Amino acid sequence: METRPNVSDADEPRSTTSIGTEVAPYVTGEIVARIEGTVAASPADDEQSGWTPSMPDRRTLRAEMWLVLWLSIASTAINSLLSLLDSLTKGVKLSDQSTTLVTTYIADRPWLDVLYQIAHISLRLVPVILVLHFLRRSGEGRHAIGFDLRDAKMDLVKGAVLAAVLGGIGLGFYLLAYKLGMNVRIAAVTTDRTWWTPLLLLASAAYNAVLEEVIVLAYFVHRSRQIGWKPWAQVGGSALVRASYHLYQGFGGFLGNLAMGAIFAFLYRRWNRVMPFLIAHFLIDATAFLGYYYLGGNLSWLP
Repeated sequence: METRPNVSDADEPRSTTSIGTEVAPYVTGEIVARIEGTVAASPADDEQSGWTPSMPDRRTLRAEMWLVLWLSIASTAINSLLSLLDSLTKGVKLSDQSTTLVTTYIADRPWLDVLYQIAHISLRLVPVILVLHFLRRSGEGRHAIGFDLRDAKMDLVKGAVLAAVLGGIGLGFYLLAYKLGMNVRIAAVTTDRTWWTPLLLLASAAYNAVLEEVIVLAYFVHRSRQIGWKPWAQVGGSALVRASYHLYQGFGGFLGNLAMGAIFAFLYRRWNRVMPFLIAHFLIDATAFLGYYYLGGNLSWLP
């Protein structure tokens, strides 16, 4: 028998309704009312030929959550684990090895390389569209995870503060882990220098932010809360998933992202908005990519 969420959590207002074969927790009153037919459909609903949202049962929500993770993150996590095993069995210290975050696909034909970069970013964002579809189908919509501009100013402030604090701590932790031999050298960018390269680097930063924060943070915590996971499991699960696909960086990358993931998940449970974390992630990656692109090799303290 599954345990339902601890009702003592003051920050998790919820109502329940019998939907499908099980009770689905954390359904807002408006959604329940629409499903039960006590609230008139909006004009947009009328245009959908009478379509009304339907919250799936727990089994379906659980299957959706793991399906999204396997389509979006699992392959990267597995490859990261294999990459770490490869690094550990080379007979060379981790700090004597290097990895690249953004690289060139086709060096001799820049126009084709751009197409490869655009295709890579676009195709990897399909699972995010799937998440938005699942949220819309259940009657919650993207507002359920705060993927909107309703509080743009505060989101920007929170995101900037998170980026400044965690970005600085993260850089310091990376340098320490590298010095201790726990991390490979991260050559963030090894692309050719063209006028469009900075734009591609910004696009890559945006892609990383949207994919990881919408799926690994917001959707994971949101759905795991609905299927009855305890708060510590929601936070720990999200952090562990985030850390797992950074294993290719070494143990430092794993531990650093585990800590950042726990902080993000803890705060997301309080704020219930993904935008501050999306902004923070974008700022951290954009600074790292552009900083390495322009300054890499010119700073004696940066590996």
